Amino acid sequence: MQRINLAAVPTDECKSPKGRFRLFSQDISAALRQGNGEQARSIPWPFELELVRLPPRAVNWPYHAHSAQWEFYMIVAGRGQVRTPAGLADVRDGDFLLHPPGEPHQLINTGATDLVYYVVADNPASDVCHYPDSNKLSVPGQMKPFRIQPAEYFDGEE
Repeated sequence: MQRINLAAVPTDECKSPKGRFRLFSQDISAALRQGNGEQARSIPWPFELELVRLPPRAVNWPYHAHSAQWEFYMIVAGRGQVRTPAGLADVRDGDFLLHPPGEPHQLINTGATDLVYYVVADNPASDVCHYPDSNKLSVPGQMKPFRIQPAEYFDGEE
């Protein structure tokens, strides 16, 4: 058995340069791996679990879709909106959201208090992330997202 108390999990702030995207998260999965030695850190982890706090008027991440990863959200406090291809929908404490691979999504805090939620992701071995608003891609092993330009099939091959 592996056990950790949430009070022992450090809180990290993630903030975009202009501050539109801002959140505070506690990476519970990482804390479990760290607290259980080198062997636990080297074993592929079957899922990722984070507790996230989104301040009023903040957005969690740019609108994005994963190629292979499922994400499950459990809203525990606050109010906001979820953006998907279907548009904007209100969310509040007690709501559960499931985003399958390929579905763009984003959370926005529209309330006056923090929007607090757990996110569970299935942690696939390889997952490409697409950002529809800016047409960028993010791939494992690359530090920065990038854009791909259209090309003829044999261009650069001969």
